[in-house]
Parts: sequence; structure tokens; C-alpha cells
Amino acid sequence: MEAPSTADEDRDMEEPLLKSSDGKGGLRTLPFIIANVALEKVASQGLTPSMILYLTRVYGMESAAASTVIFLWSAASNFTPIICAFLADSYLGRFPIIAAGSVVSFLGMFVLWLTATIPQARPFCDELSGHCNAPSTPQLLLLYSSYALMAIGSGCLQSSSIAFGADQLLKSSGTLKNYFSLVYMAQSAGVLVGMSCIVYIQDHVGWAMGFGVPVACMLFSSIAFLSASPLYVKSMPSSSLCTGLVQVVVASYKKRRMKVPSTDTYEIYHHNNGSPHLMPSDKLRFLNKACIISNSEEELTSDGRASNPWSLCTVDQVEGLKALIRIVPLWSTGILVAVGVNQSFYVLQLASMDRHLTPTFEVPAGSFGVVLIVSLIIWIILYDRLILPLVSKIRGKQTRLSRKTRMGIGILFCTFSLVATAIVETNRRAMAIKEGFSDDPEAVVSMSAFWTLPRYIFLGMSEGFSAVGQIEFFYFELPRAMSSVATSLFGLGMSVGNLAASFIMTIVDNFSKTGGGESWVSTNINNGHCDYYYWLLFALVFANFLYFLVCSKSYGPSKEEASDESNAEDENNILH
Repeated sequence: MEAPSTADEDRDMEEPLLKSSDGKGGLRTLPFIIANVALEKVASQGLTPSMILYLTRVYGMESAAASTVIFLWSAASNFTPIICAFLADSYLGRFPIIAAGSVVSFLGMFVLWLTATIPQARPFCDELSGHCNAPSTPQLLLLYSSYALMAIGSGCLQSSSIAFGADQLLKSSGTLKNYFSLVYMAQSAGVLVGMSCIVYIQDHVGWAMGFGVPVACMLFSSIAFLSASPLYVKSMPSSSLCTGLVQVVVASYKKRRMKVPSTDTYEIYHHNNGSPHLMPSDKLRFLNKACIISNSEEELTSDGRASNPWSLCTVDQVEGLKALIRIVPLWSTGILVAVGVNQSFYVLQLASMDRHLTPTFEVPAGSFGVVLIVSLIIWIILYDRLILPLVSKIRGKQTRLSRKTRMGIGILFCTFSLVATAIVETNRRAMAIKEGFSDDPEAVVSMSAFWTLPRYIFLGMSEGFSAVGQIEFFYFELPRAMSSVATSLFGLGMSVGNLAASFIMTIVDNFSKTGGGESWVSTNINNGHCDYYYWLLFALVFANFLYFLVCSKSYGPSKEEASDESNAEDENNILH
């Protein structure tokens, strides 16, 4: 464990989070923002868990094809935040992006609800035989358009909601330190309600009501957020973030033959007045050429601005691009964690097991993810409210795990979950064959589904360490002007992870069928070998953990760790 740093406060110095002079912002705005975040999660996560059952049973899709559709939908939902983040930080501001995202999400859920309520909007299925006609092109277009709208809306909300809430807080209040855990707990609570209540409605009442409740939640979420519009601090970007980053690349290329002076002084670099960066860092020194003033008369105007920003950039621009480049390797370590977490085959496994909690009550297969959320919430509460205060009291100073350390522990817990999943699947498949269900993919074996609980507990611990650690790491390592981008990078990793999961499943499906054998990820999971598939994922995620260790070492000290070292030196100087 390491002492907490003052990096958070140092970062706040770059662009203050103070309440505006007209009295806007502050804690009073957080209930509306957090309600919007939580209700969106209730709605979206209430749709996701059972979607593979909707596609296979209502639309008659094969499980592999349905999984691919869900992977692509999830990938789009996690990729659009980065696009929306650049729009928010460069052109539109965060409030318009969140408002648009709320409305578009509502429209997407409304269209999905129509597919469940209008018989002509979905393929005909014979309830007696279970046979479904193949969906027509218009029916698929309607279904996919709902996914597209929900992906765009969710992307807008994920990209800006967290950063927008941080904009409302007073820098001196100290609330920002616990803000990210608070928001993640609110999101988790929303997921908890969605995975339990809404999935239960879908399973016991029907798809029309099960899809209608998320529509109502999203409508209320939008109204709640927009109703507090007069209270918000609505900052607008002063320049285009994307353009600024490109300018650094162009300026560096133009000055590629320039020699960087061996002795640096801040006078040779172009920087904004009041900037915390007077000189560029030694990392990625070739980019420093972009902010070197080679001829002040030609490159600067009378008021000290760059006459051509494509030839001369500020130190802030250079450091922003450097920060973004440096975190890419560490960001990439979250991709395979997303592969391990977002497996729709988990639901198919549960659907084939005994899910009775009592003789009369059966837990829906899609609701088992609730255990993940509960373990995540419990861990965050224990970490923030019990473990840290206790350890800090024992050591006599405030103590916490560094963000990079939490990211690494999260990857390890993901490997534990895959080991547990593979072991349970091996035993479940053996029991299905023993009971004579090898040719019946819809048969329920006598093995209790509650043997899968360790998987969800480990996944919850993985999320509690890795997800919160990543979001905080990106937010505090990147410049203040890139806050929306920073909070969207985690979602982007999830997006790439879903694409990677789809790619891995396709490779496994094609490879395992070589020679006429049964696919490991067959629709009939009793004939397939999902356990082999899970062991393969374990090997990949464990190799990813080793890759994380290399990336963490090569990254060097983060702002948090550098501040810790500085504080330790100051303490030693005082003692001596």
C-alpha cells in the first residue's frame, strides 16, 4: 500500500472546478446527474442479460450468431463514448451531449419495445413446436436500428456524465476524491435493479412489459436531468481538442530535422500565460520540437500567440498528446478483461442448470449477474469505509492502493473467475451427458446453478479493483481539458474487448469444427466444449496480466506515485 498523493489536487490546478459566480453547480446538482446515470443503467442493463434469449427464442437465431450480434451491440455502445467525448471536449460541451444521449437512448428503447408489442415487427413463432420463421429484412432493420440508437445514446451518456458531475463540484470541498466511487456505486445499483427486477419481469411477465419498464425508466431519467438545467455549470470548450492533438503531430513532423537544445530553458518554448507547464517533459522528446520557438519574429504575433498553430504549438498541447500516447499500453490491458467479463454464454450455461432458490421460486438466468454487482458494491464500501481507515490508523498516516496496483489486482481476479467458470462447466457437461441430455440443448440438469456464484464474486472483485482504478487513472493522468475523453477510455476498452471476444469466438468456432467435429461453442452446449473455451480465455487473460506488469514498469511513476515519492522525501527532510 502507498500513501495517497496530492496528484488529484495538482491536476485540479490545471483548470479549477470552482462554482461559478452566479451560484450554479455544487452538490445540489449531483442528485439529478447521478439519478440520470443510475436510471440509464437500470434501463440498459435490464435489457442486456436476457437479450440472447430474446434473439434465440423470439427471432430464432443460432446462439453463436446471437452472441455475435450482442458483442457488436455492446462494442458499439462502448465505442461511441470516445466519439461523443471528443465532440463534448472540442465543440459542443458536455450538457448538450448528455441531453441528446438521454433522448436518443429513450427512442432506441422505445423502438425495441415495439418489436415486442407489434406481432408484425418480429418473426412468427409456433409456441407449441418452438419453431420460428426466419426474420425478414425489415424486421431485422427495425431491431438493429433500436440497437444503433441505444448505442449512440449510451455513448453520449457514458462519455460526459462523470466529467459533467465533476464540473459541478467545488475544488476545495474534497468531494472529488470519493466522487468516482460514488458514481460507480450508483451505476452498480442501477445495474443491480436492472438485472434483478427487470430481468424477472421479462422472464415471468413477458417481453412487452419487460421492455416497457426500461422505456419508462429512461423517460423519467431524461426528464429528471433536463429539469435541473438552470442549476448546472455548463462549460464550453475553448478550442478543438482533436485539432490540437493533430497540430502537434504536424508541427513535430515539419520540425523533424530541428535539433532539440541540450540545455533547456522555458524561454525557448511556447506556452500559454498561467500554464502549469512551462517546459515539456523528457518523455517522447521528439514531440518537444512542436513547441520550440525557432524564430520568434516569424512564429509569434505581437500578442504572443502562434502565427501558424500548425507549425508552433503550446507546451500544454504537446503534454496532452504525450499523456494520451503514454497511457495507451496500460489502457490496452483492459481489453482482455472485458473479454472475460462480457460472455453471453454465461447465460446459456445458467439456463441449463437448476436455478430454484426454493421449490416454488426459480431465479432467472439473466439475474445471476446481480451477485457481481453486490460483491462490487460491498467491496467498494469495505475498501473506502473500513479497510483504508483501519490501515491508515494502524500505519499512522493515510494509506491506499495506487491506481495501477488496483488495475493489476483486477486482472488477476478476472483470471480466477475464468478458472471457476471452466471447472463448473466441466462438471455441468459431464452431468448432462450422464443424465442423457447430450442431444437436448434446452434440458435442465440437476446441478445447482448456484455453483456459478464464485465466478460472479470474482468478477465483482475484478470490476471493483480494475474498473474504478482505470477510470481514476485515466482521469488524473490526462490533462483537465481531456476529462470526457479520459472517462470514456474505459468504455472504449470494453468496446474493443467485445470486438476481440467476437473475433476469438469466431476463431474458436471455425477451428474446433475442423475435421467435422462439434464446435466448442456449439448451440448445443452439452455437445460442445465451453469448458475448453473458458480455459483458453483464462490463458489469454493471465498472459495479459504479465503484459500489464511490463506496461506498468515501462510507464514509470504516475502523477500519484511521483507525488508520493515527493511527499516521502519531504518527510525525510523534516525528520533529519
